[in-house]
Amino acid sequence: MIRRALLLAAVGTALTAPAAGAADYVRDEVIVRYGSESAPVSRVVKVAPGSTVHATIARLRERPGVLSATPNFIARASFLPGDPGRDGIAGGWQALQWNFAGPFGVNAPDAWDNVARVSRSGGRGVVVAVLDTGVAYSDRGRFKRSPDLRDTRFERGYDFVGRDRYPHDVNGHGTHVASTIGESVDNGVGVTGLAFGATLVPVRVLDRFGMGDSAAIAAGIRFAARRRVQIINLSFEFGASVRAREIPDILDALRFARRKGALVVGASGNGSAGVVAYPARAPDVFSVGATTEHGCLAAYSNGGPTLDLVAPGGGLDAEIEEDPNCRPSDESGRDIVQMTFTSGVRSFGLPGGYEGTSMAAPHVSGSAALLIASGVLGPRPSPAAIEARLKATARDLGAPGPDEAYGAGLVDARAATAPPA
Repeated sequence: MIRRALLLAAVGTALTAPAAGAADYVRDEVIVRYGSESAPVSRVVKVAPGSTVHATIARLRERPGVLSATPNFIARASFLPGDPGRDGIAGGWQALQWNFAGPFGVNAPDAWDNVARVSRSGGRGVVVAVLDTGVAYSDRGRFKRSPDLRDTRFERGYDFVGRDRYPHDVNGHGTHVASTIGESVDNGVGVTGLAFGATLVPVRVLDRFGMGDSAAIAAGIRFAARRRVQIINLSFEFGASVRAREIPDILDALRFARRKGALVVGASGNGSAGVVAYPARAPDVFSVGATTEHGCLAAYSNGGPTLDLVAPGGGLDAEIEEDPNCRPSDESGRDIVQMTFTSGVRSFGLPGGYEGTSMAAPHVSGSAALLIASGVLGPRPSPAAIEARLKATARDLGAPGPDEAYGAGLVDARAATAPPA
């Protein structure tokens, strides 16, 4: 566990936009774990004036009972900013949301039909926590609820950046991610969510710049797990240099969430690397890479032996010569469209520029919600059972069989929710 008083005092320190080349950790904080490995306790320690993070770590590691002392690393939202906006496109949501219904989408309409056959509506009855920059979930003060989340159910969340009960979005990233999972439908507004009808729990762990420290993230994971959510979506990544030994508090929290029965879905990262970034690289996270409208791995998407699945993320094709779907010299495929901010926290629309593994991860979270709602795996399937089903029903891409570029393949909500033959 993390002692709440100590944690809240720590995450109240506002992060500012880092200068180029700045270290990816909070410069005056260290996370210390002590006790036993079976029941570790974490707390945030302030670096003394005149000392440094690394000197403080060296001193703390010499103390009896200390399991680990690490920097308070910072994660970043895993999306790539692009064009600032574009005009509307005729043809309804199908014309925009290739990621749901296109040739290399997740086959959402057929999945909705599968769920409807058991008298369920989308992801109704499933609870999904979105750990991100917050969500435009309510009208309060200067904040406004997204018009396309008006009919979406929300449970009480928390803001681990602002240290209050109001996890409002001030960035737009979290609202975009949440909308992919559970945006309202048939309301005459915008586009649609994959697991519409699901209940969302907004948990703010990233600031207005899309950055969040590991103490806030670990606390957010534990908060969501204690709320007994079935799915936790993590659309952010730590830097490529961050290793497991440097974020033990987050790994503890992920193990806790697994024990509580939550499936944790994480973005593989946008570094075009051959290894998945943390936290998605952790054993207790279902890691998701990104594909393009053409059915190719996205040029930015991280892969590697720990990659589990891919899902639509948009953007430019990667250079994979043996994959006929990959055409990197062609025009970039379309991005992922959802309703979020266009300018300020009270102005909403369908902006362009959202592509990345951040956008891919909620497709898997939404597909998992539909799978749970379908009842194919029983009333309360385990995270392992959900993972196995999503992998077994994924659409193979690239070389035959699982590989390090595509994992088990492209998530297929229709196949995952199909009743037994």
